Amino acid sequence: MSSAWLNDLSAWLSLHPGWLATALFSTAFIESLAIAGIIVPGVAILFAVAVLAGETGMPLAEALLWAGLGAIAGDTASFGLGRLLQGRLTTAWPLSRYPKIIGTGERFFKRHGGKSVIIGRFVGPVRPIIPLVAGALMMSWRRFLAFNIGSAVAWAPVYIFPGFLVGSALASDIRPPAHFYAVIGISLAALTVVYFVLLRFQLGLGEDSRFYRWLKQWMAQYEATNRFWRLYTNQRPAREGEFPLASFMLALGASALLLIWGQLATATSLLDGFDQATLLWFEQLRQPLLDGPFIAITLLGDAPVLMTAGVLACAALLFRGYYAAAIHVLAAIAVTVVLVWGLKAMLGVPRPDEVMGPPNSGAFPSGHTAGITLLVTLLASFVAGESRHRRRWQYYVLLSLPLVPVALSRLYLGVHWFTDVIGGLLLALAVTGAVRASYSRYDKVPLAPDITIVGAAVVWLILTGAYILLSWDQAVLNFRPVAGT
Repeated sequence: MSSAWLNDLSAWLSLHPGWLATALFSTAFIESLAIAGIIVPGVAILFAVAVLAGETGMPLAEALLWAGLGAIAGDTASFGLGRLLQGRLTTAWPLSRYPKIIGTGERFFKRHGGKSVIIGRFVGPVRPIIPLVAGALMMSWRRFLAFNIGSAVAWAPVYIFPGFLVGSALASDIRPPAHFYAVIGISLAALTVVYFVLLRFQLGLGEDSRFYRWLKQWMAQYEATNRFWRLYTNQRPAREGEFPLASFMLALGASALLLIWGQLATATSLLDGFDQATLLWFEQLRQPLLDGPFIAITLLGDAPVLMTAGVLACAALLFRGYYAAAIHVLAAIAVTVVLVWGLKAMLGVPRPDEVMGPPNSGAFPSGHTAGITLLVTLLASFVAGESRHRRRWQYYVLLSLPLVPVALSRLYLGVHWFTDVIGGLLLALAVTGAVRASYSRYDKVPLAPDITIVGAAVVWLILTGAYILLSWDQAVLNFRPVAGT
């Protein structure tokens, strides 16, 4: 498809904005459809249509909805086609023209199983092939739809939001603060370094690591430590003998860092200058265009939203008989709420006065950051726990990404200091590590996703959308910038 054709399409849609929803759905559908997604440059078209959606003022939620529905429909059609053509994928036209791609998709699916539907959604060469292969290899409809719908929820923002943001920026007059690109570049580089350092450290605590073997031998020399080691060693047949060393180290390390960071942030003035500089930088970044998305993002970290996610997760686990997992999730929520509330009340750190109606509670630690971190890291730990040790970091990285925008929204809206955000992050990591270490004693059977989990996720999305709509007017009033800023 030539660039001239794409330019003509963009020009036509700019003159007929009423067709943008159809264009988003159709492009996402074709981009996800077997073989067609390889031929048609769906990513480029999606970006162009998303730019137009942002320029014309289409609500972001509407753009995400139509793109997500199109992706779900495309993958579902491909899966159904695979069911019809089982055993004939390399002989039926036009699939017979792409034997290498079909072979790659089959190997990918056999290697990753049902998770390939999620992974393949974001991997270019196999994206439109995996649903087809899954259908041909007789994956169950219920399991496929669970992975299909769940991955589409994450796929739509990744592919739509960048173009939508560009379009919205073109329609407005954004003036970034001083050193904007330098700060963003350094921050991303630092975040990447931290991720790799932490992941490398975590990978070095597996059963095949030197430190793990040394510690196991040392603890075996004493009755008390040997009993402790055996008590927390996993008894599930597939993971028999695995001690949750990484979880214990996460709990201990995050707790120690929280104590040190808390002292520096609340008992000294060493970090005050950095807090003030960060607040000023985000204050200069405030733009009407960005206020809406960041308010919506910060509402995702509100207590009702996170509590609803926790309650639905526990209900789904209890319904399927995973009682120990449900109890540990409830315990994690309760401990986090008590710790956040207690520290806020005890320390009484004042919030930045940058909004019209800031909350009356203390600032340190950030409850939003702690809540979203606990939610995504617990989810990542349960998902990663069902995979081999060397691949677990992939799930931790992917599933922990949502905590970044929520944490940034607290800084952008001026309701937290930088030190508050880090404090909330460390507190939640400590709780996650402790809960996962405790759960290893009761981890008897694998946790497999099914329609119950999908149903809970759908209910949560509906309730979250309703909460954002009901809270929007008051949130806009509360987070309106102070005059003169």
